[in-house]
Formats: sequence, C-alpha cells, structure tokens
Amino acid sequence: MSVLVFVEASEGKFKKSAFEAATYGVKVGTLLGVETHALCIDEAAESELKSLGDYGISKVWYVNDSRLRNFDPLVYAKVITQAEAQTNADVLVLIQSYSGKAIAPVLAAKLRAGLVSGAIDLPVLEGNSFLVKKNVFSGKAFATYEMHSAKKIISLMSNSIAPEKKPIDATVAAFKPELEDSDFRVTVKEVVKASGTISLSDAEIVVSGGRGLKGPENWGMVEEMAGILGAATACSRPVADIHWRPHTEHVGQTGVAIRPNLYIAIGISGAIQHLAGVNGSKVMVVINKDPEAPFFKAADYGIVGDAFEVVPKLNEAFRKFKAGN
Repeated sequence: MSVLVFVEASEGKFKKSAFEAATYGVKVGTLLGVETHALCIDEAAESELKSLGDYGISKVWYVNDSRLRNFDPLVYAKVITQAEAQTNADVLVLIQSYSGKAIAPVLAAKLRAGLVSGAIDLPVLEGNSFLVKKNVFSGKAFATYEMHSAKKIISLMSNSIAPEKKPIDATVAAFKPELEDSDFRVTVKEVVKASGTISLSDAEIVVSGGRGLKGPENWGMVEEMAGILGAATACSRPVADIHWRPHTEHVGQTGVAIRPNLYIAIGISGAIQHLAGVNGSKVMVVINKDPEAPFFKAADYGIVGDAFEVVPKLNEAFRKFKAGN
C-alpha cells in the first residue's frame, strides 16, 4: 500500500504546485503509515526529480516516451492507472490544475475510486471514515466529504497547503507503461503558451484589473504594481471579452480559479461570478471609486478612490518599502 502523487513539470522544472502536492501526499502517507511515491510524465532532469525527496517523497517514477509530450487526458490516465498498480497505491493525489481536472474523473472511472476534487485541507481519519474538506457553492461554504471506496483520488487546490521540506534520499526509477499506437487518438497541431513570468495558478500575489481602468492603454500601472510585488497580473471577464487583456488572465467562475495569499482588485465591481473564482484568496484588497461596489462586502481591505490617483501612490509606497526607505 502507498500514496501516489502525480506531479507536473514545465520546461523541465517542477512548479510550486508540484511541491504542494508532494507535501500533501507525504502527510497523507504519514497519516496512513505508508510510503509516498511520485509519478512524473513530463520531461525533467534527474536532479529535478530527486528534489522531490526534499519534501519526503521516497521514490520518484518517471516516464520517458516522446509520444506523451502532448497532453491527452485519456492516455495520461492510462499511464497513471498502470503506475497505481505498480506502486499498489490506494490514494492518488493530483493538483486541481487544467491537467488534473481532466485526468481525475477518468481515473475515478477506471479505478472505481472515490473522488474529491478541489480539496483545501488534509484529510482526517475518524474510525473507518476518511474525511476530506473542500469549498462548495462557489466558495460560499465548506463541505466535508466522507470517502469509503477502497481507492481514493484527491485533487488539491493550489495554495491550499504550503510546501514543507522533509528531506530524504529519493530513489529515481524509470516507469515504462504499456501503450499502443491506437491509444493516441488526439493529434496536437499547435501549442500556444501564455507568456509571463508567473502563472496565475502558482502566484502568491495577484494584481487584477477591471473595466474601471477604461482601456488597455492604462494597464501599465497594474503591470508596474505586479512587477514591484513579484505578482501575476489578472483581469475580470469583461476585460478579456473585449480583448483588453488575454483570456489566459481571466479569473473568476468561468476563468481561472485562484487562491493567492494576496489578491488586489483594481476597478472591478465584484460580480458574483468573479468572486466565485477569487474568494479563496487569503487576503483581498479592493480599489474602486464606487463605495457601493459589491466587492467591498467581500474584501478584507478596501480603498474608495480613483484608481488613477490611488494606484500610482501605492506603487510609489511599495517601491520605497521594498528599497527599505
């Protein structure tokens, strides 16, 4: 018996979410008294794979198959299912990412496993009950799911648990899944990656703008603030729909759901669809000239004022603070 964590790499490097998943999986393994293994399908150097040992992973399996370079959830699920059999894993952990959302339901069907998607805390054992907490009703409430299936799958929301080092010497081993050419039914003709230094799902600070900024030409002060704070930039849906910003930056119920430590909303009214995707943020700061904007009811801190006056002053103050003045 073991816990198996599916970890994702980007351009040969693990994202912060991979270490979050590793930490979560190791803690689940400790809870159950079993080892925790990891599976990486993306290309990564051996030194990168061994770095998972810093977070308590005892064995790292990697797949070296050029046919898997393009993501196909059905094929990935087949590989993970075979790895689950190899490691005798009863609990599978994934991150609630684009890939995780696509793979987890397929795995649940293949393994006849219980699935809790979007977990936000470590499971609790009460007798024979395996309890997992998650957000429900677009983040307005919490629910605790009781899992009774022999096989269990948990997809973890990013930024729900901090990576925690527990160094051991991880063993790295190749895993060779049994795949047929007929398994590869999807042909990928082009992959367009979003540009930017920090991805929204991994960002601990996010600076977001809405229609209150009046036009794409005014986004400079948002990007300036993000640069000073080491943050990712985001936007509301209307801004993406009118092409002021790319859709990859759209956060909300129909965009990317995020859980940063700090979310700064500039010129966003706070429609319920937007709040549903950001209300997992640990601290929310709102800047809006309309004191009746719905966002103020959900915010931890609010500034009523014109963004074109407030944001440049904040940027100046942030810059001085970072400089130690």
